[in-house]
Amino acid sequence: MPVSPEAHLRQIAETVEARNPHETEFLQAVHEVLESLVPVLADHPEFIEGGVLERMVEPERQIVFRVPWLDDRNRVRVNRGFRVQFNSALGPYKGGLRFHPSVNLSVVKFLGFEQIFKNALTRQRIGGGKGGSDFDPRGRSDAEVMRFCQSFMTELARHIGEHTDVPAGDIGVGGREIGYLFGQYRRLTGRHESGVLTGKGTGWGGAEVRTEATGYGAVFFAQEMLHRAGQGIGGRRAAVSGSGNVAIYAIEKIGQLGGTPITASDSSGYVVDEAGIDVALLKQVKEVERERISVYAERRPGARFIAGGSVWDVPVELAFPCATQNELGEHAARSLIANGVRAVAEGANMPTTPAAVALFQDTGVLFAPGKAANAGGVATSALEMSQNAARERWGFESSEERLHTIMRDVHDASYDASARYGRPGDYVLGANTAAFATVARAMLDQGVV
Repeated sequence: MPVSPEAHLRQIAETVEARNPHETEFLQAVHEVLESLVPVLADHPEFIEGGVLERMVEPERQIVFRVPWLDDRNRVRVNRGFRVQFNSALGPYKGGLRFHPSVNLSVVKFLGFEQIFKNALTRQRIGGGKGGSDFDPRGRSDAEVMRFCQSFMTELARHIGEHTDVPAGDIGVGGREIGYLFGQYRRLTGRHESGVLTGKGTGWGGAEVRTEATGYGAVFFAQEMLHRAGQGIGGRRAAVSGSGNVAIYAIEKIGQLGGTPITASDSSGYVVDEAGIDVALLKQVKEVERERISVYAERRPGARFIAGGSVWDVPVELAFPCATQNELGEHAARSLIANGVRAVAEGANMPTTPAAVALFQDTGVLFAPGKAANAGGVATSALEMSQNAARERWGFESSEERLHTIMRDVHDASYDASARYGRPGDYVLGANTAAFATVARAMLDQGVV
């Protein structure tokens, strides 16, 4: 007798929990996807019969390694490195490297699992993977960061390649780190294999708009979501959390589209600038000087710094969580709703807790999940891969136009899937079902591998 979708999903959840105890972030990501899949499994019983989910929730490969390096005092330091190659049904593994003390196997698996679906939504023929280390580049000299990156790549190099696995940057891994990693890969292999890493400098194989892509893409998705609902960004106040790459360029694009981004934050607190965040000053403080966000308020007349607290207590109509996972919880969601928020778009990976997501959906707040809204970064990484393969270089305007088109397609695919399954505008359901079906079909076509 055929098993029901509900029973099948319960069985998958129980198996994942038994195999991955205590991996909180990974289990949260899996449950969030499984909860959406009843209708697509009902439509496609062949996905159950083919054991697609049993395979999809288990990484194809998990690599954990030590990373020894010397600090500036010539002392030996040892960190742990990770690369989880989750699913390659659609193409080579693709996903960033994160250098942050919070990185562990659970975090990397959660990010890699999310990456499968995010990459599928872009339609760029890339699989899902993720990696990183518990190394913290903050406060380290350029020489220390270089030595760490060289040691990290010495092990990673044997597991990657332009047709195998193509890492990019993430939290703690920007242009500096990608440069050091690529240099060591080139030294080890004797090849200038441009397509092995993305996020490179534009003078040696990098793509225009790659730095801006995740932040811009989240705002483009929000724009499409609001447009579908007969609304827009222009004239609206927006709260943005974080002050890293994603947050900075989300702030920039909100301003370009006529909105007023009034917040930015880091682990020390947040700033409120009612006149609108000065993007040039924010870039100087965070990208050039690598200072705390309080320095922005010291230099910007009218801005104020709040130590600790929550950026989500500020009354706004649009919210863009762009810092880290589970930063926007139930209490914060209630504050935003009480203050009249109309739309929330995730720039970070899984920054909104399940309870907060449920609150937004129950109260009619438009909600864009990260696997859809922040797909712009990896989409532009795929465009960088295309340029590397063709030995081409596209201009900024052309690249941004392609990014906007991809984000419009991601939005439309998510919305259309939500409508197909009777819940138009439920972008969590739409993104999960559209992406899952794409990957599942490819897996069935390729046999039991």
